[in-house]
Amino acid sequence: MCYMSDIAPKSTTQPSARGRAASSKVYEDIAAEIRRSILSGELASGDRLPPEKQLADDFGVGRTTIREALRLCAGAQLIQTEEGSTGGSFVARPSSARLSDSLGSGIGMLAQAEEVSLEELLELRLLLEVPAARFAAERRTEEDVERLKDASPIELLRLSPTDQFTHNQEFHSVLIETSGNSLLSIAARPIFVVLQRSLGRSRLGAGFHGAINEHHRDIAAAVASGDPAAAARRMVEHLEFLRPYYERAWRYARAGKGQP
Repeated sequence: MCYMSDIAPKSTTQPSARGRAASSKVYEDIAAEIRRSILSGELASGDRLPPEKQLADDFGVGRTTIREALRLCAGAQLIQTEEGSTGGSFVARPSSARLSDSLGSGIGMLAQAEEVSLEELLELRLLLEVPAARFAAERRTEEDVERLKDASPIELLRLSPTDQFTHNQEFHSVLIETSGNSLLSIAARPIFVVLQRSLGRSRLGAGFHGAINEHHRDIAAAVASGDPAAAARRMVEHLEFLRPYYERAWRYARAGKGQP
């Protein structure tokens, strides 16, 4: 439950939102108060903020100003707004998954607008996933090793293309998680997702899927044996194998031909 004392100005000697310095807009000051309360833990994830009218009264501003403050918080993914009789504004603390999703959406739009090139995406993936493989080999646990094996099963080729894609994505997600660096996961996952959208995996054939699964199993074996150099080398080979497939899919997409 959220109380106004959690986010309203804490001292009666503190100037109201209307009286704050002109260097920032009033709604930005209020948004900053809400942000501080969320990040400090004073407001917990799922807490429902008071109605607009109550917020306006407590901050000494109009409801339009409160709406602008809430809009800023929603844009920063600090609150979620739900409609209906049970709706309202609810606290949503930052998380790695939500930040990664937001980053993926932005990178996807940049790619569609051709503001970033395929070469830049491939280069960044190399810079992120090769060190991730090295760290994974250094930091893996028995549970991590089992998860990598589960994501690259021998019977993978008997599955549908959609299920194969799911396993492939899971393999890379587990590998990056095994690296032990949450920022690597936040940065690498969106690049993987954007690149995979350009591939028509259902049309790539059994040879392609077989090679991918073999690569994954080789990387998993290097990680399991605790060999960072081998894990990094196998990842480089894997990504270089994928390059011509991405390039062909990218050309077709840019030419408006759909998937090759």
